[in-house]
Amino acid sequence: MTAAVSTPLIGLTTYREEATWGVWSQRADLLHHEYADQVVAAGGVPVLLPPATADPAHARAVVARLDGLVVCGGADVDPARYGQEAGAHTSGWRPDRDAWEAALLAAAEEARLPVLGVCRGMQLMAAEAGGSLDQHTPDVVGHREHSPGPGVFGTTEVAVTAGSRVAAMVGDRLRVPCHHHQSVREHPGFTVVATAADGTVEAMEAPGDRFCVAVQWHPEKGTELALFRGLVAAAGQRG
Repeated sequence: MTAAVSTPLIGLTTYREEATWGVWSQRADLLHHEYADQVVAAGGVPVLLPPATADPAHARAVVARLDGLVVCGGADVDPARYGQEAGAHTSGWRPDRDAWEAALLAAAEEARLPVLGVCRGMQLMAAEAGGSLDQHTPDVVGHREHSPGPGVFGTTEVAVTAGSRVAAMVGDRLRVPCHHHQSVREHPGFTVVATAADGTVEAMEAPGDRFCVAVQWHPEKGTELALFRGLVAAAGQRG
């Protein structure tokens, strides 16, 4: 990798779901277009990374060709990955996606690749670090504002820790789009740098020089490019 990458290559993890388009209705690898659009707007080139394999060697080969990685939102994380039985509201986890993204995260850590986790991505990052999740956030905070309904985004106000990497990108307070019924409880190796008024962990980052940031909200749905710009800038500076 050269000292400065003119157009960083950013990997985006994807869903593998039943989908319908044109004359087709079948399983497909897909992702909301906003992720790719935000990467392009931030100066990068998006590459989709479907959960077709969980081979660590394949993950290392992919990471070797990338300049940055976004672990995107999606289904619940398998509670077995953080040592719990599934609660009443936990369902639909995707073992193939969990395994692939876990392999990518391990390879990214080895290579010190810049990483941004979004919603489920943040939850998986915490779980893979040895942490745990609250399986149904409404049971903890007493309301459903973080996920008002199927296919609907809520909004929440986030307070960001001064002096953190996230604060340098987004400031100390902002309203963000959100859609999640689970949230991070324990997060070994990460520092919480943003919370909602109800105490929900909204952002965490790893200490040190490497860009390793995760947010519970959905920055791809907003008009603020700061987090994607931060990732792409870090990807472009890799030596």
